[in-house]
Amino acid sequence: LDEHTSRAKVIHIQLGSMALQNPLEAVSPLDGRYRGKTEELGQYFSEMAYQKYRCMLEVEYFIELSETVPQLADFPKDRVEDLRGVYKEFGVEAATRVKAHEATTNHDVKAVEYYIRDAWKELGLPVKMVEFVHFGLTSQDVNDCAVPLALKDCMTNVYLPIITSLVETLEGLAKEWWQYPMLARTHGQPATPTRLGKEIMVFVERLKAQLALIVADDGKFVHKFGAKFGGATGGLCAHQIAYPDIDWITWTNGFLGRLGLSREQFTTQVSHYDSLSSLFHSLSRINVILLDLCRDVWQYISMKYFTQTVVKDEVGSSAMPHKVNPIDFENAEGNFGVANALFIHLAQSMPISRLQRDLTSSTVVRNVGVPFGHTLIGFKSLIKGMSKIKVNATQLSLDLDDNWAVVAEAIQTILRREGYPDPYRLLKEATRTGDGISQATLAVLIDGLEGVSPAVKDELRRVTPHSFTGLPLTLE
Repeated sequence: LDEHTSRAKVIHIQLGSMALQNPLEAVSPLDGRYRGKTEELGQYFSEMAYQKYRCMLEVEYFIELSETVPQLADFPKDRVEDLRGVYKEFGVEAATRVKAHEATTNHDVKAVEYYIRDAWKELGLPVKMVEFVHFGLTSQDVNDCAVPLALKDCMTNVYLPIITSLVETLEGLAKEWWQYPMLARTHGQPATPTRLGKEIMVFVERLKAQLALIVADDGKFVHKFGAKFGGATGGLCAHQIAYPDIDWITWTNGFLGRLGLSREQFTTQVSHYDSLSSLFHSLSRINVILLDLCRDVWQYISMKYFTQTVVKDEVGSSAMPHKVNPIDFENAEGNFGVANALFIHLAQSMPISRLQRDLTSSTVVRNVGVPFGHTLIGFKSLIKGMSKIKVNATQLSLDLDDNWAVVAEAIQTILRREGYPDPYRLLKEATRTGDGISQATLAVLIDGLEGVSPAVKDELRRVTPHSFTGLPLTLE
């Protein structure tokens, strides 16, 4: 006991030192420069959180067993909540004790089991019943439930609230900016006009479509958080040999279902992780959409369609005093890129395991929180950036006025309707001259159209780059 206590004290000092580490000394920017933006993820993806979720699984499993097997029939029901306190009150002190066990066992899940056994004694629970802690389980039954439980909680409490807020912000801006006609650009060249608000709604629709694959409108998850719970090689062999009369498949399905997980029916020693892979692919697609938005807004700023709020004491360049850079969009773009590199690696590597199990996924899964961290930074940077830009209506109008050639599509389409011969060729020859096309240029062309009624010519003259947007004037 003294040796164990001594080890715990040493590890506690080490953990305390880590907790108080100056952010300037951190290797990862998530724990250093960006610590303030990602700290909330610690309760789901830190080492201590991993231990806590493992404890939760072990304790809830025992409680469920106590209502099933005869040897636990006398477990005092009034002590159930005391037992749940083992994980509900789990903190640094508890994590330190787990790490002390791990220093001896060199096995993290066994260390969690030993910690629960220690707590069991301290709570004065029936001694013989402690053998049903981790009964019939292998480490991956614990890990492959702990990880999706943590992911589900993070998605519920962190990810979905902020992405929902971001989508609502974008939709609000789309409605506010709907009134602004804007020159479109395809291949970087002037094209049929659009509306600024519509271009933002493109991203809103895309984001909503991806989110619908994860969560329904009522907030319930569409995505199934798959989990493995089947013993050493997935066949519930230990359970079946100990209690052959119990329908363990139905039992384990129900147990995981009550935790909000979907049990994978046929596995090896480890989860096949297809559920996690699917989620990571969905999250990476959302990041791609937002990265696309960042680049578009960045381009609009460079085209002066947006102006940026100037913060008096900020510096844009160490050499050029005038600079006001779109750093929030660049920061978001960079972090979405880093997040996706990891999301895709997780999605592609975790479902692969040699035969019935290798250890590759075990080390990889410890990085699950990292892409969430970079994604969270991206979200917050993008939200900040969007709050600092304003529409430059003057520049939008000037660009439209300088590009009357874009109404050529409108003119040739109306003439097609009227049966005018080959209007596309007519407009192509009139507008692809290398000279500037103005309202006056097109007026001369319209006046010279033979066989076209005055009413149709008036209709053609009313078409302008500002009106040729093809959309209603308001967004409902």
